Amino acid sequence: MAKIADKVFALINPVICDMGYELLGLEYVSSGKHSVLRVYIDSDSGVGVNDCESVSRQVSAIMDVEDPISGQYNLEVSSPGIERPLFTIAHYRRFLGNDVSLRLYRPMDGRRKFTGSIGSISEANNTIELVTELGPVTMDLSLIEKANLIAHY
Repeated sequence: MAKIADKVFALINPVICDMGYELLGLEYVSSGKHSVLRVYIDSDSGVGVNDCESVSRQVSAIMDVEDPISGQYNLEVSSPGIERPLFTIAHYRRFLGNDVSLRLYRPMDGRRKFTGSIGSISEANNTIELVTELGPVTMDLSLIEKANLIAHY
């Protein structure tokens, strides 16, 4: 699944950048004819419905021509929102000290889900330290399946 995401990212990133947006990342959820390709975009001036619609048309055209995903899927283009997803080490660095919710690909210390604040980042080791209620936990970024900021209301 990561290969599909990497291929799609490489295909659509230049076009999205040319349109004046940042491609934050994408998620591909394979579920037969109910599969979803979710594309997250951002810009300095924010992202609205019209922005998502415009990017969706461009991405859809590229996907139709290049056809990197076999089978049916729904394309969703979204702003990151208040509980924005984190995809890269730069995203974790940007939100250092903020609370996040993480889901891992496989259990670590018997758990797949963690919540806490981003305590530190090691680019050299590709790890983050998450400060949880049980204490600090260091994990490799490659173990993280999904990460989102936690909004406090």
